[in-house]
Amino acid sequence: ISITAISLVIMLILAILARRTKAGDKQKGLAGLLSPVNFLDQTQHKGLAVAVFGVLLCKLWGLLVSPNPLPFTTDAKNKQNWVILGVFYYPALYYPLLACGTLHNKVGYVLGSLLSWTHFGVLVWQKIDCPKTPLIHKYYSLFSSLPQIACLAFLSFQYPLLLFKGFKSSETADATEDLNSSYYGDYVKKMLSEKKSRNISTSSADKPKLSQRVRDAVKSYVYTPEDAFRFPLKLAISCVVSFITLYQMGLVLISLVVPTIQTARYGVDEDIANVLAGFQIILSPDKREVVRIVVYYMWCVEVCYISAMTLSSLVNLVLLMRSMVLHRSNLKGLYRGDIYNVYNCQRSLRASRPALVCWMGYTSFTAAHICIGMIIQTFVFFLCLLITVFLVIIPILQRQNLIVFHILWSMWPFWLMILLAVLFQHITARFCFIKKTAGTHDLNNRGNLFLLTYLLFPVNVLIGVLLALWRLIITALFNIVHMGRLDISLLNRNVEAFDPAYRCYAHYLKIEVSQSHPVMKA
Repeated sequence: ISITAISLVIMLILAILARRTKAGDKQKGLAGLLSPVNFLDQTQHKGLAVAVFGVLLCKLWGLLVSPNPLPFTTDAKNKQNWVILGVFYYPALYYPLLACGTLHNKVGYVLGSLLSWTHFGVLVWQKIDCPKTPLIHKYYSLFSSLPQIACLAFLSFQYPLLLFKGFKSSETADATEDLNSSYYGDYVKKMLSEKKSRNISTSSADKPKLSQRVRDAVKSYVYTPEDAFRFPLKLAISCVVSFITLYQMGLVLISLVVPTIQTARYGVDEDIANVLAGFQIILSPDKREVVRIVVYYMWCVEVCYISAMTLSSLVNLVLLMRSMVLHRSNLKGLYRGDIYNVYNCQRSLRASRPALVCWMGYTSFTAAHICIGMIIQTFVFFLCLLITVFLVIIPILQRQNLIVFHILWSMWPFWLMILLAVLFQHITARFCFIKKTAGTHDLNNRGNLFLLTYLLFPVNVLIGVLLALWRLIITALFNIVHMGRLDISLLNRNVEAFDPAYRCYAHYLKIEVSQSHPVMKA
């Protein structure tokens, strides 16, 4: 309640300052505060907005998992209603943290310093006073608040730093974006120099070496800043929000499952042998040996789950870096007018109702897709690891229960036939049915080719079944792995408009390019 009152008082002070500093504009009073940051300005400092969005995301995450969504109520019966209220309460609570930088004057920075110190001090004091809570896990609340503490610590340092630099209110109070920045002119010069160098350089017909291709592949997943390009504010916020979402989602997945598995493993005793015997499962005549086997299997399940969650987190981190590289490539391409390199068809890069709605919700949609994607990835990876461990690795180590290998060995004539049929077709196609004349390739022995095509029709049907299964597995894994990415479509390019996530990203690019084109502001 006290934090809410302090935030309200600061909002009133900022409203009065806004009325005074914007007395000559058409926009006065609170209307001037309703735009705390210019999301379309690429030259401003992005730290304040990124940190506030990080704090807000952490609070909204706690809003969903906490039994008491709001600090001023303990009514658990109407939790759904309190959650709905909290969705609007926390953005209003942390709005002054961002609004203090709106006026770009010393008073705003002083208020921002006081408010950020207050939030930071209260949160740290709460965690020191009560680090353990019964929520999910005794230390879950403490670890879940670490990103929030880091963001508030950054704000507590950044506002005094801005105050120390001593910005005058008359310098930037009337400017919503820095059109006089040298960034836009530098970008145009860089773009023209790159175009000139491309025209002068001659294209080489030689294929790049393997080492060069490996380096290019690695660079495509590593984002390196460029002096002549600055990330849009919305994308910078989305990257930080995505990272915090990965951390929070991984923490929830670990806290919900791993302690439960460990508790069950520690509670295994000799009675488990009687339970298994009731299901006609006899692992060993010795009950102690049964306990050891069950504990070992449960430990394997725990390792598989932790490995699946870790693999999902690493995959999402790598894809997040890849997305940053692709974002920059797409924006630079659209700045140059290369629409077909980004979109599948001709699109008009102008503001529209669906484009504006998608632009507003892009950051939120990114966080939601990462949450859902990480849950699905962890579940699928966990199942794959379980199958691999219990049907392949453990049977090989124990040299018993080799069920999968027995099934595959019993079908060895089928696999041999498939292998020989595939090799035979490739060998005959290479040496019998393709001839090279005058530097070109053409068909040869067409009569034998047609005969072989007819004779191998039944075998190719069986090969086609295997290819269909493999296609299903690869497609499912690709879509599951890339579920958290909005910058690529999970559908074919001809029907990518039916992918709502990619369509949101395409509309988002329209707003960014049409409203923040460096050439227009140079």
